[in-house]
Amino acid sequence: MSIRSDGRSGDELRKVNISRGYTEMTPGSVLIEMGRTRVLCTAGIDPSVPRWLKDTGKGWVTSEYSMLPGSSVERISRSSINGGRTKEIQRLIGRSLRAVVDLEKLGEISVRVDCDVLQADGGTRTASITGAWIALHDALAAAREQGLCEADPLLDHCAAVSVGVRDGRVLLDLDYPEDISVDVDFNVVMTGSGRLIEVQGTAEHAPFTRDDLNGLVDAAAAGIGQLIDLQRKAVAG
Repeated sequence: MSIRSDGRSGDELRKVNISRGYTEMTPGSVLIEMGRTRVLCTAGIDPSVPRWLKDTGKGWVTSEYSMLPGSSVERISRSSINGGRTKEIQRLIGRSLRAVVDLEKLGEISVRVDCDVLQADGGTRTASITGAWIALHDALAAAREQGLCEADPLLDHCAAVSVGVRDGRVLLDLDYPEDISVDVDFNVVMTGSGRLIEVQGTAEHAPFTRDDLNGLVDAAAAGIGQLIDLQRKAVAG
């Protein structure tokens, strides 16, 4: 019997829908939906690099993240969009994407990825990373077509998912009611080859054991494997 409000089993992802080429003004554009969470990820090419990278032969990948005012039940103030949480998340997205890009092969260009949350029901940062990788993939393909970089700088896939513990049970891909009620809350980012990029974990209500940690990472890895398969299908289409 499920203990989740939407009837999922503990190890089940929310329904995922990926709409590639969602907008027309940027070379990379993806709407990713995970349950009721919806994030628009766009990626554009800038034929320059930050000052500290000039004349190094290396490129750069950076990200910005925001929750739009109407994305939550309570309106998100535009003045809070650049707050500490926002900066922390966009740095996470940027780090995650750079972990799977060869910056030397990219050459002296920048890829700027924007993740805008249209509707939030938990897991916005992890959905952003998963969708951002597809937008990045498409932007880099466009850069090669334009002759801005010669070789494919993408080293691997990158995806992320949340996972938590409630009443001793591991739950994959938390929605908002679960996210605020679990005893342990994790966000895990991994490559397509199964290597860890980042693990963010907190005991919200009760400490956890090393065995708990292993179980959470194993559950996240299984979910991320499914998301990587969806990415592969999306970019093959």
